[in-house]
Amino acid sequence: MNVRPLRVLAVDDSAVVRQAMIGVLGSAGIDVATAADPLIARRKIAAARPDVILLDLEMPREDGLSFLRELMARDPIPVVICSCHSTRGSQVALEALDEGAVDVVAKPRLGVREFVQESATLLADAVRAAASARLRVPSRGALPSPRMAPRAAAPPEDGAPARTLIAIAASTGGPQALLEVLGALPADAPGLVVVQHMPGGFTTAFADHLDARCRIRVREAADGDVVRDGLALIAPGGLHVEVARRRGQFVVEVSSGPLVSHHRPSADVLFRSVARMVGADAVGVILTGMGNDGAAGLRAMREAGATTLAQDEASCVVFGMPREAVRNGAVDRTLPLSALAPAMLGSARARRSGSETAALPAAAPAAASSG
Repeated sequence: MNVRPLRVLAVDDSAVVRQAMIGVLGSAGIDVATAADPLIARRKIAAARPDVILLDLEMPREDGLSFLRELMARDPIPVVICSCHSTRGSQVALEALDEGAVDVVAKPRLGVREFVQESATLLADAVRAAASARLRVPSRGALPSPRMAPRAAAPPEDGAPARTLIAIAASTGGPQALLEVLGALPADAPGLVVVQHMPGGFTTAFADHLDARCRIRVREAADGDVVRDGLALIAPGGLHVEVARRRGQFVVEVSSGPLVSHHRPSADVLFRSVARMVGADAVGVILTGMGNDGAAGLRAMREAGATTLAQDEASCVVFGMPREAVRNGAVDRTLPLSALAPAMLGSARARRSGSETAALPAAAPAAASSG
């Protein structure tokens, strides 16, 4: 049976970038049409509706964010933002995620062979994930999520060094899922380390975005940071993060290196380090995203005695990563997104007190879906 190639429309005012998209995605077997601005894009969409739109945000005749809002209101199509690394670019990219875009990628790095190959892998994976995404179109007039409660003044070093640790991984749809999960945690929640598949240059703004909306503190991880209660450390885009133990405290180690499970940062890298260094005093959580990153690492956590949780299919934008973790025997419970914060919080606190039996709410056993 012949399968139609994935069709992508790349909207960017740079002829160099448009040509790069054709080359990079074409080598992955993806059909690419291009448009220099949203005005041309509308005509091309009317003539041949694409499966995914790759969208630049800064264009002279009409900005990408306005085009995105109109598209989501009129004829929703999965959109991946393709943005530069600038501070302004990362802030507008996060706004685009709030407006219905499903992912953000950096513009392809060209000129060095390994950069081209890596860009091709990351870009093609993002486009394929977007094509299978369950779109969540924002309600018009909705207000940004406020901080759930005023945060009490905290000393410069936040809370005490964590005795239990929560490790979370997410990909496509993850920024919105993480906002819901982290936003539901109290200010004294156990320390967290988070991998969100996101390119370098964007995670500082993403951490600030979460920090402004959560009772816990959220910041981009730096090498040697101590994992503390009331603090979530976000893996820097383009770098791996592992948990180590130094002088009786859990710290994060940030490093470069090759892609692992097609990603850097990689959930497998984080989860395996937590299995080695934290063992049964940890909770692992895998959220929405495509691919199998995290499945092997979460299995290692479970085998080390940690509690492991996955987001269920109905609440995922893409059920790929949780499904692969379930199929790998890595997951204790599969829960709706709204139930994950209390479940992981209860489990972490019960492990601290040694009474795991009261940790999880009643839930159906984990089961892989064919969807």
